[in-house]
Amino acid sequence: MKTQREKADLFHALHEGPCFILPNPWDTGSARLLASLGFPALASTGAGFAFGQGLPDYSPSFEAMIEHLTMLAAATDLPLSGDLQNGFGDGAEDVQRTIRTAASCGLVGGSIEDATGRPEAPIYSLAEATDRIRAAVEAAKSLPFKFTLTARAENHLHGRHDLTDTITRLQAYQEAGADVLFAPGLSSAADIGTVVRAVDRPVNVIMGFHGAQLDLAALADLGVKRVSVGGSLARAAYGALLRAGRELRDQGTFGYASSAISSKDIHALMAQPWNKPSSE
Repeated sequence: MKTQREKADLFHALHEGPCFILPNPWDTGSARLLASLGFPALASTGAGFAFGQGLPDYSPSFEAMIEHLTMLAAATDLPLSGDLQNGFGDGAEDVQRTIRTAASCGLVGGSIEDATGRPEAPIYSLAEATDRIRAAVEAAKSLPFKFTLTARAENHLHGRHDLTDTITRLQAYQEAGADVLFAPGLSSAADIGTVVRAVDRPVNVIMGFHGAQLDLAALADLGVKRVSVGGSLARAAYGALLRAGRELRDQGTFGYASSAISSKDIHALMAQPWNKPSSE
């Protein structure tokens, strides 16, 4: 079983290349399933966790999220990075508390976004957002291992499709000390390539949303170092459940079971040791 420092070093080194997929489990079972497939690391999804609690995104409390992250970190022997949202508060001290608490849960990385959670003013000013990333970096550097900090520019998710602003923000977060840069909502090769060329840190891109056309090879060619999928795996699982439920309700048939993993296979998968991926 790896130590937290070993996981941290492994996770940080992954960003040197080649481009890798960082899948996002939403509970212990999905984490163990993805670990069995041989992925090198995992990242949490705040949206997926919220859906599993019967809530919309951003609804779970800080305490509920920390409990979830603790269970997720213990579910496998893989490095885990956390979706830490906006740090669960506006102040620098809130961000620092979140980074330190996440590390104490077993995480070796995490992301801080510049979205406020307030519809009337959804994005922090550049100065405030940069100060928050600077505070997160300070907290990360105080830890006894390398905590890989990702800084997120959220303007594209809030109707602000201004690539210049995105780049300005990511460059500021880079100067503040972020290890990885991320602007969710970018989907075109032109925009992604422009962002990658404008910064000097590894760039994460999210795929798995409707309309996303680029595959791993294409993203690697653009210079992307890391690809995550956010809540899309959870949504895919819930989509299958929704279709199965509609079949039961509307047709009274059970065809959905033909695509389900067998009871034997899922029992065997969940019984595997943490650090022993399946041979499939």
